[in-house]
Amino acid sequence: MILGILKEPDFENRVALLPEGVAELGKLKVQSLLEQGAGQRAYASDEEYKSAGAEVVSRSEIFERAEVILVIHVSQADIEKIKPEQVLISVINPLAEPTLVKQLQSEGKTVFSLDIIPRTTRAQAMDILSSMATVSGYKAVLDAAMQLPHFFPMFMSAAGTIKPAKILILGAGVAGLQAIATSRKLGAVVEVFDVRSAVREEVKSLGGKFIEVEGALEDAAAGGYAVEQTEEFKQKQRQLIHDHAIKSDVVICTAQIPGRKAPILLLKETVENMRLGSVVIDLAASTGGNCEVTQNAQTIIHHGVKVIGKSDYPSDLPSDSSKMFGKNAINFMKLLIEKDGALKLDFNDDIVKGTCVCHSGEIMSDRVKSIIQ
Repeated sequence: MILGILKEPDFENRVALLPEGVAELGKLKVQSLLEQGAGQRAYASDEEYKSAGAEVVSRSEIFERAEVILVIHVSQADIEKIKPEQVLISVINPLAEPTLVKQLQSEGKTVFSLDIIPRTTRAQAMDILSSMATVSGYKAVLDAAMQLPHFFPMFMSAAGTIKPAKILILGAGVAGLQAIATSRKLGAVVEVFDVRSAVREEVKSLGGKFIEVEGALEDAAAGGYAVEQTEEFKQKQRQLIHDHAIKSDVVICTAQIPGRKAPILLLKETVENMRLGSVVIDLAASTGGNCEVTQNAQTIIHHGVKVIGKSDYPSDLPSDSSKMFGKNAINFMKLLIEKDGALKLDFNDDIVKGTCVCHSGEIMSDRVKSIIQ
């Protein structure tokens, strides 16, 4: 199998595979082609890739020679260059991009999207969403600590006692749990809201206080994600969040529903009643945001509160983010590699089928199929 690793767009500092990943795939008889300079912003030089066994080539040569193309962000221009016999492995968010899915289907492309890998025990080692959410939760707290005009921990000194910062985290998924752990290590008092009562014990074990509204809808078939709630429940939760947010120094928003706009949890009115100098960090900004005043990829001041809409924290930690992403990708690609290194597409494997957006003009993933038909 010949694997082509593309350089990411200018806004992205990660690379889909580091030299150590190239070396690991080499042991599986996979030949790797790297676009020149692809790893530079992730602090991996072309020479390191060459030492690991990769051949450094131009972008056009990758599209000519590679059987499998690996990239985090694929552009429309790249999609047009991909031949029907080639395989694309990327992150295309197919649940929110039905038009793109239909295009790929009609053009007979074979596309795997790593963000829809089934959330099963067997697939945990391939779960890029969890890996990148870990990075986001960690970096969001550090960013909040830098932006807040107060200390996070409690201090007792001759100048008096400084109270610890109070943090409210909306959503106790992987990003939220990592945010709890990091906030507690920095000495903050942490409160956590989530509609899923099943995460209560995890929150408590990390030192957070769990707050909830009774009567939340939960769906075992949702794979651990939150599900859409009733309007009555939403009104109760907004009041509860309002009451806690106005007493908080930092609110970190992490709640998302796959394939849908992020739920509004923090109202404009609430932000306007928060303390001056407070900070809101909205990790759901790219899907609309949990905060009503969030602007994606922007930092604004609203009534004295700094609101940071940022969903790309993994790009700010490119070395380890690339390492984690690459390891997830390798674990998935192992399902596509024969013992002799040849490419195989076994759609009897539930992970392979569930991650495949389309192949030979057919939509393969049942989750994707449900939004198209």
